[in-house]
Amino acid sequence: MDLSYTPAEKAFEAEVRAFLQAELPEALSRKVLSDASLTKADMEGWHAILNRRGWLATNWPTEYGGTGWSAVEKHIFEEECCLAGAPRIVPFGLKMLGPVLIKFGTAAQKAHYLPRILDGTDWWCQGYSEPGAGSDLAALSTRAVRDGDHYVVNGQKTWTTYAQHANWIFCLVRTATEGKKQAGISFLLIDMATPGIDVRPIRLLDGSREINEVFFDNVRVPVANLVGEENRGWDCAKYLLTHERTNIAGLGFAALGLEQVKDAARTMVRRGRPLIEDPVFAARIAEIEIDLEAVKLTNLRILAAVEAGGAPAAESSMLKVKGTVLRQAINDLARRALGPYAAPVLMDLDAGDNLEVRPEALGRRAEAYFNNRKISIYGGSNEIQKNIIAKHMLGL
Repeated sequence: MDLSYTPAEKAFEAEVRAFLQAELPEALSRKVLSDASLTKADMEGWHAILNRRGWLATNWPTEYGGTGWSAVEKHIFEEECCLAGAPRIVPFGLKMLGPVLIKFGTAAQKAHYLPRILDGTDWWCQGYSEPGAGSDLAALSTRAVRDGDHYVVNGQKTWTTYAQHANWIFCLVRTATEGKKQAGISFLLIDMATPGIDVRPIRLLDGSREINEVFFDNVRVPVANLVGEENRGWDCAKYLLTHERTNIAGLGFAALGLEQVKDAARTMVRRGRPLIEDPVFAARIAEIEIDLEAVKLTNLRILAAVEAGGAPAAESSMLKVKGTVLRQAINDLARRALGPYAAPVLMDLDAGDNLEVRPEALGRRAEAYFNNRKISIYGGSNEIQKNIIAKHMLGL
């Protein structure tokens, strides 16, 4: 993407590329570029590399260990990392909880938890969704009843990503039942080692384990672990979601995916010609690329607004909707480009299959296609985001 970078920004781009070439493990990059599953050690290793360089907390103020980068520098860093095959940093502590603690947390909470997020001592997961409260998050029913200097928590969370790795969970809990659904919700930090917590895996279609159910049975949580005011947790929840939705858009990964589609289309031969020369296929690539460039500019505007202290609602919803739709379109285009080679299980193919060239590095395109159907649902479904846009921008 040509944003007419200044000389300083071009120098920063070169610095990021040199860092990635020197520090990103080749084996890890290969796994990312081929859509292979990452282990906990893979994710923790890259987290540690970035932390040592001081390039981990790109969205935190410098006084808490942030980079102090401009919106353009953040964009350059994200895109270069994705194109190089760097894994996405697990967002729950760094991208979600960190900003909430910085805005709503006590001095003691910031001093204790923020350094532990940076150095990897704590792995956080997110306790938002429930079986009866997904897109309608305010309908949550997990209860926290005050008992002296503790809350007693009972209930269930679901779709909890990486809960099997986490030692802490931030949770929305109901502490009062009067008034609107959004009232009476509080934001709690809960140690996963506390008695009464049960984590149960939800197996995906391919047999992998990424998401979980988390059950709370009379779990005692110190009142000191309340973030913000009791019954005002919805303020924390909304603020966190603006950061989550911007992160979900994944525009760097969209850029990477589009380049991979182009590479595959240059390799795949149909009817004696590279697929990239097919006018219909080429037009679809061009359409997606134009949309991607437009969304990148929207992302820069949102990053600049956050940098100025804002927490855009409708704007981050727009980015989430368009970004996820684009990523799914790119996944679909990759699947179509590879034809039978995109299948989860490849049969032996021969010359009679009319496939003149077999790509050397295909990755797991079918798995990526099916797995990314979820990105337009979690973080608030795209239908809900369109309601937010209609309300805040159109007054409907």
